[in-house]
Amino acid sequence: MLTALLADIHGNRQALEACLDHAREHRADRYAFLGDYVGYGADPEWVVNAVRQHVEQGAIAVVGNHDRAISDPSISMNRDAETAIEWTRTRLSPEAREFLARLPMTIEDSTRLYVHGDASAPPRFIYVTDSNAARHSLQATHAQTTFCGHVHVPAIYALSTTEKLTSFQPVPGIAIPLLKQRRWISVLGSVGQPRDGHVAASYAMFDDHASEITYHRVPYDVDTAAAKIRAAGLPHNLADRLLKGR
Repeated sequence: MLTALLADIHGNRQALEACLDHAREHRADRYAFLGDYVGYGADPEWVVNAVRQHVEQGAIAVVGNHDRAISDPSISMNRDAETAIEWTRTRLSPEAREFLARLPMTIEDSTRLYVHGDASAPPRFIYVTDSNAARHSLQATHAQTTFCGHVHVPAIYALSTTEKLTSFQPVPGIAIPLLKQRRWISVLGSVGQPRDGHVAASYAMFDDHASEITYHRVPYDVDTAAAKIRAAGLPHNLADRLLKGR
């Protein structure tokens, strides 16, 4: 079975549409959404409805910190993010807000764990940005493979049976075998706001039969996404960074 893994969409309709089209073309059997459907981008209602429709058809979805901030003002964010969340609250229907409020922190599926940040304290939304954070997350779960987002930069971490931890940056389009002799954290890139210097949207496909994951970069209409952010009156920095992948 092929599972499309998508995280950090951030209200970017153009990027999500491109990734969903790409996943369908590559015969995805199901979908897993790993949080942060809103914030930053100009189409939060459309994105939440798209995710909700997939969930109604059997997709997995967990909550991200931006999603939680819609109903919890105590979530700490930088000024631009807070401005975007305040704007987003006025653009979401009651149904969309209820959907976000009901999303779980984690979902376990066989030997796999789906979470937005690290696994040690999901409600704290800790970033998995280095080997120390990855080890801490791995020690908190028995799952063989943890899929997460939050960082906006793709990465893979592996823990051997001798507790040796290695990490590397995945190459788009190249399948990575997730050997059963190791435990893994797959940090997804961002669909809607990449921060690794590449403008194209990022998502991944997991083949559970072959136990392989392939990261993909998908071009999309970034100019339109950026223009919609400006037209909405959101901070222009949120549009500018789309054009830089930062």
